Amino acid sequence: MTERKNVEQKTFIMIKPDAVARGLIAPIVQRFENTGLTIERLELGTVTPEQAAENYAEHEGKPFYPGLIEYITSGPVVKMVLSGPEAVMVCRKLMGATNPRDAAPGTIRGDFGLVVDANVVHGSDSPESALREIEIFFGD
Repeated sequence: MTERKNVEQKTFIMIKPDAVARGLIAPIVQRFENTGLTIERLELGTVTPEQAAENYAEHEGKPFYPGLIEYITSGPVVKMVLSGPEAVMVCRKLMGATNPRDAAPGTIRGDFGLVVDANVVHGSDSPESALREIEIFFGD
């Protein structure tokens, strides 16, 4: 049996405008805290159109892209950097499937998500994406 190493990682999490508007910041942050990961940064703010375009560049030209940019810039968000062993994987499991209808109960999207277009939370999908997204939203 191969022993799995717990690799220290950073990840980027964003509580999206729909969740902020619904008053879900505290329960969502609590779930991330409960994982044992360290919240290194947490900031309430807005996403600029430039940040949105850079973050979602791979979707440019797709039919949903204009709506995605409009949505993510439509109101306040909470931006976070979390760190710890396997942080990306831990957060992805906690968030649940992208479509809230497919997300398991007990996950953030499964419990709080309503529709795929406003699915409560964004999280980096790889350590490389995390570094890129942290740079986009925090500039470090």
